[in-house]
Amino acid sequence: MGGIDKDDGVYVFDEISSRIDDSTVDVAKRGPTMADVARVAGVSAQTVSRVANGESGVRAKTRERVVEAMRHIGYRPNGAARALKRGRFNSVGIITFTLSSYGNIRTVDSLSSALMRRGFSVNLIVAPDRTEQSISGAFNRLADEAVDAIILLFEAGLIDSAQAEFPPGLPVLIIGSTGHELKLPTVDVDQEQGATLATEHLVQLGHRNIWHVRGPKTEFAASRREDAWRAVMLANGLDDRRIIPGDWTAKSGYAAGRLLANRDDVTAVFTANDSMALGLIRALRENGKDVPGDVSIVGFDNIADSEYLWPPLTTIDQDFSIVGDVAASMVLSAVANGDLVPRQEVVSTQLIVRQSTTVPKI
Repeated sequence: MGGIDKDDGVYVFDEISSRIDDSTVDVAKRGPTMADVARVAGVSAQTVSRVANGESGVRAKTRERVVEAMRHIGYRPNGAARALKRGRFNSVGIITFTLSSYGNIRTVDSLSSALMRRGFSVNLIVAPDRTEQSISGAFNRLADEAVDAIILLFEAGLIDSAQAEFPPGLPVLIIGSTGHELKLPTVDVDQEQGATLATEHLVQLGHRNIWHVRGPKTEFAASRREDAWRAVMLANGLDDRRIIPGDWTAKSGYAAGRLLANRDDVTAVFTANDSMALGLIRALRENGKDVPGDVSIVGFDNIADSEYLWPPLTTIDQDFSIVGDVAASMVLSAVANGDLVPRQEVVSTQLIVRQSTTVPKI
């Protein structure tokens, strides 16, 4: 006689099939239920519930039988119901504008890894642009999602301008901006420290004509890096008007390089990120300029390939893994305790000196 041997846990699949033969049509119409799983597995509905919720106290062989019954009839535990039972969804919502920039990609990656290590999933929403409609739409979408907290990867001022409202009762944290006006906690790399280290390095080498290729003026990181470059220039009695606009891309760095290649007085450039430094180096070389012999260059980010360029790029390292860990710890502590205290956590940067900088020609 076929069946399940409860002594040795041998599972006979023909028996499962026979148990659901009588209700196949009904199950197909309404979908499998916990009661169906209990009947097929030969256990109580309470046992099925304990297995579905990951609770202890169920024998391994019984658990295997229940799981196999779920698979056989296509039953999936209701995650939302489990979440409501325990009072949370174990999911964090992240809103950003783009995944094309190195900083955003690395931040999302580090955040996702840090959250998943702690048993949380990530619900990522990429807003198409910086318009009021786009920002409000992102918040409205997230309001309908089952998340325990929200992490924002854009400037806090954009929230106010869009008059966006957070889903009530959810902790909110900002990365890469300041949230003091909105009384929100923030995590960010020390942008000023990094740009100061980069510019002071060039000054200490003896450079006086130091240009800056900035990032987009609308972005917090770009503005902070430009402000720090300007402060060092003024503190050393140097001209702080030597700025060329960029947009984070190597293409914009290349365009800046073509402009600077025609100037014999340029001896050093601080670019607001490494990608623009790549384009800048190519343009200078194409126009007969040697790096660092004629022009020294410092970037910002320490991208993975920066040490393998020629010359290896002097740059500012920002540790995105620390940013992700700090942000995840702050927001999950708030989920557990029900409160997220407005405070600013700043992650230090480090100057990485390689071969793209040297003393200026005399």
